[in-house]
Amino acid sequence: MLLPPSEGKTPPRARGPQLDLSSLSSPDLFPVREKVLDALIEVSASTDALQVLGVGASLDAEIARNVQLRSAPTREAKHVYSGVLYAAAGLDRLTPTGRARAAESVRIVSGLWGLVAPDDLIPAYRLSMGTHLPGIGSLPGAWRGALGVELDARADGELVVDCRSATYLAAWHPPRSSDWVQVRVLRELDGKRSVVSHNAKHTRGVLTRHLLTRRGRAPQDAEGLARVAAELVGSALLAVELGPPTRGARTLELVVA
Repeated sequence: MLLPPSEGKTPPRARGPQLDLSSLSSPDLFPVREKVLDALIEVSASTDALQVLGVGASLDAEIARNVQLRSAPTREAKHVYSGVLYAAAGLDRLTPTGRARAAESVRIVSGLWGLVAPDDLIPAYRLSMGTHLPGIGSLPGAWRGALGVELDARADGELVVDCRSATYLAAWHPPRSSDWVQVRVLRELDGKRSVVSHNAKHTRGVLTRHLLTRRGRAPQDAEGLARVAAELVGSALLAVELGPPTRGARTLELVVA
């Protein structure tokens, strides 16, 4: 299961351990992580940091915090990411069985780290995958090759539940040998359906939690995923629909009120 990071993050307490890139999961991503981290620290200390990173003056303190990332305190990613999706997914309040499932199957695609597992120790930071970093260029382009090496073999023949937005999707596409399902959320009002954004994050988080906490065997393919998602109809969802394959992926539509 692939998740996007949240823009909102909860800074770890000052007594947390400092960042250790070599301790993160997916260690083969270390060289790219080093380059992106160095470039982010450098640009965050520059006079045009806000413009390059595409943020407003209200986030000046967060950009200033980027400069200290190597010495900043860290905490598990499941505690640092604190947006709408993560509030609904509740990765930080799982049973031991749920935590084991998340450690094995959930990965967060990040513009800074490439991939993050829920228990990886990271500091709070500010960097969108849509950023062009000096010396690095487009972040999806910088990560694409390394993520392919890391994920292609893992996804081969497997179900990939993809909750990423388009910006993060650009960093890696699952191989055609996988059963790739993109999760889309629609709102139904007066019989008409439309795409939503805020509700989409929440609903993807609800699906994530359901997959991690429900009893029974995990879904093995797109049809199985649709059946599991349909268990939420009548509570969190109005309907679930699975579309035909398009460009290597199928679309799981979750309809909310």
